[in-house]
Amino acid sequence: MSRALYSIFEWITRFAYINLLWILFTLAGGIILGLFPATVAMFSLVRQWLTGNSDQPVFSSFWQYYKNEFLKSNRLGIVVYLLSAVFLFNLFFLQANIGELFIWTSAPLLAGLLLFVIWLFYLFPTYVHYNLKVSQLFKNSFLTMLVSPLHTLIIFISLGASYFIYTVIPALGLVFGASFYSFITLWIVMHAFSRIQQKQSMNKIT
Repeated sequence: MSRALYSIFEWITRFAYINLLWILFTLAGGIILGLFPATVAMFSLVRQWLTGNSDQPVFSSFWQYYKNEFLKSNRLGIVVYLLSAVFLFNLFFLQANIGELFIWTSAPLLAGLLLFVIWLFYLFPTYVHYNLKVSQLFKNSFLTMLVSPLHTLIIFISLGASYFIYTVIPALGLVFGASFYSFITLWIVMHAFSRIQQKQSMNKIT
């Protein structure tokens, strides 16, 4: 029992620690330049834990990922920032100029925004799971999203439950928000990757 409790508290501490590192390194990069390297570092570290490599030092590993992926992740970030700006600009423009008809006329835009958000769920897991160029990341994460509707539903349910918990206990969102998000999405999407690989292997055999 004491060993189990120690293990539980150790993992709670780990997730709180990488959440703190994510915040600090995001701020260190001026938020805009720090967000994507810090997020990639966090996902990379969580992936190591999920694959059984939990003995590596947290801070030095986080810093190594952050430093090594700084340029590549920010190239990805530029595209994501631009796409986000396009969606936000169009939403504000329609709301300001159409008024009551906003809901009906913006339906295609809202559908595109929903797809964009879902695609983001798959983007970082794809980044840390495969060694791909930035252009290939967009394609692979989008294709994985298209063939994994059940995994997407599970992500929404899991994140929705987490959000409910955070509204009840806001402090948990501050301490574990980003790290739990990375764990939930990465764990689910890695199952999607495994399922796709199994199908590919079966197709090769047949």
